[in-house]
Amino acid sequence: MGNTLLLTSSLVLGAIAAPATGSLIDWFRTKFGRQAKVSQTTILEPPTITNDAGWTLIHSDDEASFNEWLGRDEEGLPFRPGEMPSLGSHLLIELFGCDKNSLKFEEEVGRAMRDAASMSKATVVDQSFHEFKPYGVSGAVIIQESHYTIHTWPEHGYAAVDLFYCGGTVLVHRAVDVLKERFNPERIKFLVVRRGLENEVGR
Repeated sequence: MGNTLLLTSSLVLGAIAAPATGSLIDWFRTKFGRQAKVSQTTILEPPTITNDAGWTLIHSDDEASFNEWLGRDEEGLPFRPGEMPSLGSHLLIELFGCDKNSLKFEEEVGRAMRDAASMSKATVVDQSFHEFKPYGVSGAVIIQESHYTIHTWPEHGYAAVDLFYCGGTVLVHRAVDVLKERFNPERIKFLVVRRGLENEVGR
């Protein structure tokens, strides 16, 4: 009820301030479009955080929700209230509906993974990729902070990517941006596993 009154008041006040010139229909479309956009950003649900049997799992099927939770605040995967500190974070990414050609060849997939590591400020120390016949590439970029790995199924337009790292210097959202740009997925799912939880390591 309160939201309805607020929306009605906004529209009435906006109508009073509406310019006399121009199309009134266009003005209303702009107002309603703006209202819809605000509503869309407010209904995003944060990823689910589960603490169970010594594991902390954070998962999301919605890219916009995951990005909002991540915050893009240059902290990698920041710890949120209620989370146990850990030695590392393991981000598992499911990429669906990718450009099939981008997943076929060792050179392209390897370059994407190396660039993802470089753009996220990880320190690359080694790499290895293999192209299978007739389909698929598997590979790893070994970083000082741990590793980035991938396996592709070009025939299904699918890639499984693991970004595992420790320390607070890796800007993981930049790696995700590179992978999205290179593989052009239609849909993404995320799962974060906190590795080396403080209470488990300290046993």
